[in-house]
Amino acid sequence: MKVAVIGCTHAGTAAIVNTAQLYPDAEITVYERNDNISFLSCGIALYVGGVIKDPQGLFYSSPEKLAELGVTTKMRHEVIKVDTAGKTLRARNLATGEEFNDSYDKLIMTTGSWPIVPKLEGMELDGILLSKNYNHSNTIIERAQQVNRITVVGAGYIGVELVEAFQMNGKQVTLIDGEDRILSKYLDEEFTTPIQKSLEDHGIKLALGEKVSSFAGENGKVTKVITSKGEHETDLVILCIGFRPNTELLKGQVDMLPNGAIMVNDYMQTSLPDVFAAGDSCAIHYNPTGQHAYIPLATNAVRMGTLVARNLVENTIPYMGTQGTSGIKIYEDNIAGTGLTEDAAKHEGMDVESVMITDNYRPEFMPTFEQVQLKVVYARGTRRILGAQIMSKMDLTQSINTVSVCIQNRMTVDQLAFIDFFFQPHYNKPWNFLNTAGLQALPKTIERKEPVTV
Repeated sequence: MKVAVIGCTHAGTAAIVNTAQLYPDAEITVYERNDNISFLSCGIALYVGGVIKDPQGLFYSSPEKLAELGVTTKMRHEVIKVDTAGKTLRARNLATGEEFNDSYDKLIMTTGSWPIVPKLEGMELDGILLSKNYNHSNTIIERAQQVNRITVVGAGYIGVELVEAFQMNGKQVTLIDGEDRILSKYLDEEFTTPIQKSLEDHGIKLALGEKVSSFAGENGKVTKVITSKGEHETDLVILCIGFRPNTELLKGQVDMLPNGAIMVNDYMQTSLPDVFAAGDSCAIHYNPTGQHAYIPLATNAVRMGTLVARNLVENTIPYMGTQGTSGIKIYEDNIAGTGLTEDAAKHEGMDVESVMITDNYRPEFMPTFEQVQLKVVYARGTRRILGAQIMSKMDLTQSINTVSVCIQNRMTVDQLAFIDFFFQPHYNKPWNFLNTAGLQALPKTIERKEPVTV
């Protein structure tokens, strides 16, 4: 069996390693246009902020490790064409310019995503950077050392983590976003308001509800970010607007979402049975809505990549879908979320309710106890749990993984009230705060039914 893999970050690495282990006789060739593989881009802010001193820790594989498995790894090679009808591809060696053809029996598309780059006046100015891969992170670190004023455009996870890292390195930082709240795709207002205050208390300037219209500069270098509400002077700009899937190679050959994300079935097959896809190039099954969605997360990527290998020859293990579970630490606050926020659910046209609790995570008779803020979103009619968010100075983020399992198994908020959790004063109260949220959501009245007569 001849297997070609295009792209080698999270999904690609998982697919390759597992394919090599499951099918030792397979001839596996991977094409990667970068000079490194398996870079954990979620660690960029930690690297930029100096928390991680040795960036090699952000790589969990290498061409050498893949070679030990018998995999042929063609680094700095870009696939420029795929013919799924003829099961061939054409690749270019980026070092020499040489082009050649290859064939495959099974094709694995793990081409990932790329930052959205807006077409704005002044984009050609020096000092406007992207944040995605290892080379980007090194450029950001090098350029940030030479400047004082840094502007980050985009208040998602990466943008927020970067402004914190820059501020802790003593920079004057501005965060711009077109939405009125930071992290609006991940958290409801009850959580983003205190986080925004924390950022501002640390001296970070928030320019929210502002859309970037252009960039201005002097001597070819960026000096201003011009928005719908004004101007922001700067020495460096980091774009963190979002990502779009890298799927041009298969455009018109397999089914895709309007944004270009490849649609796969439960076994990671595209609309062509011998073409598989995984990771940021794909749409995934989003359990809270039951629909396909584009949620580029490393966790989704490694699961999907592993399942590609498991289902490469025959259907064995189906994908369970995802809740888009994620977490972030901002200064002293530990934050996590899963599934739909209340805002997102209403935007989807879903009839939902929510319950919000603020409590101490363990008994007040203990020497210390931190406050926990928890919100659970559920469907009004079925009472099925659709999402949850948590924030605390104490790291209680693992509780969101529990709620993720609840959503996965289509549990109700009433069931959440009575799940069996252990009690030990060091860790929690007799009613775990997840139970407490469920209890608070219980109907305030009980519908009385006529007694059954025998």
